[in-house]
Amino acid sequence: MPDFGKELMFARRTAMRAGDILRKGINRHRQVDFKGRVDLVTEYDLKSEKFITGEIARVFPHHSILAEESGETRKASPYLWIIDPLDGTTNFAHDYPAFCVSIGLEVDGQNVLGVVYDPVHEELFYAVTGKGPFCNRRRIHVTGQKKLNRSLLATGFPYDIAETKVDNLDNFARMYKTAQGIRRGGSAALDLCYLACGRFDGFWELKLHPWDSAAGVVIVREAGGRITDFHGRKFSIYGQELLASNGHIHRQMQKVLSVG
Repeated sequence: MPDFGKELMFARRTAMRAGDILRKGINRHRQVDFKGRVDLVTEYDLKSEKFITGEIARVFPHHSILAEESGETRKASPYLWIIDPLDGTTNFAHDYPAFCVSIGLEVDGQNVLGVVYDPVHEELFYAVTGKGPFCNRRRIHVTGQKKLNRSLLATGFPYDIAETKVDNLDNFARMYKTAQGIRRGGSAALDLCYLACGRFDGFWELKLHPWDSAAGVVIVREAGGRITDFHGRKFSIYGQELLASNGHIHRQMQKVLSVG
């Protein structure tokens, strides 16, 4: 497998520069529009995405792009950049400091590279398949916790929570009675990175989009974690279920999720 050194250097630099764009919007008046009842988009989502896609088009003109706001630009290339220019838009819109830039790279259908940048805390998480995961050049790893009742977990809820019965609330209730605690941060990309570096022991969520997880799943896998759907089957960023853990508590989490 190629080392993707050029692509990693590009993604790291681009994510940090996009993070600078987001940082300028903190504690400022922002234009906020609604894509749904609770699904927001701000002018900074659009500015960040325009910058990232422009850089990809400049440096890798033959690569395809899948971005949250502008959709897919498909080229005759095995390379697909998958971008969330601002993961945690609701947090950002309320000046809650939990949001990030997420850039993933898929090659021939395989997620091979992930970069996630938190501009508030200036944490840059990144990994390439087979090369190990890092946070600000420090190697990271999942926890060794083997008991679910001593584990801190993370989750989230879908944007259509008010209109659907598949809302994750039943999973949340059962898991909260089993785990030590659960956090709902509002950014799946950051939740995955926090799992990778040992802040969480497990994470699950429903109805994520490819740009929510494309980068984070690479970082978790390289950190020694395990990722499947709720039934233990192979995970796809285009699927509806994501179950990620340190590996040790995976079956215990899976058992709780499968009850429903």
